[in-house]
Amino acid sequence: SADQIAKDIGSGGKVVFYGIYFDTGKATIKPESGPTLSEMAKWLKANAGSKVYIIGHTDMQGAADHNLKLSRDRAASVVAALTGQHGIAKDRLGAEGVGPFAPVASNVDESGRAKNRRVEMVLR
Repeated sequence: SADQIAKDIGSGGKVVFYGIYFDTGKATIKPESGPTLSEMAKWLKANAGSKVYIIGHTDMQGAADHNLKLSRDRAASVVAALTGQHGIAKDRLGAEGVGPFAPVASNVDESGRAKNRRVEMVLR
């Protein structure tokens, strides 16, 4: 929710989102991501002076260079959705990807890999 986003941004300078979905190996946002994108936009509209980076992350399945590009493409897709569908100004958002290089869990099993596949919004 926008309230939780505000809390996380306030305490740690970033928010981790697990509610933005993509098919394996793709950067097209799936429709079930709508509620999360709406809450992101709600927070951005309520905090009109804030600028953020949208950071894409992947698990370690596959080649690192592919995952790095995929994470960047996914972050760019989120920025495109926030600007195109929710009216957020492009100059407030930056898109970056770090691929598999910043895991938050082990990649040895699916539950860990699922935690590593995420999008973060980082205050800049």
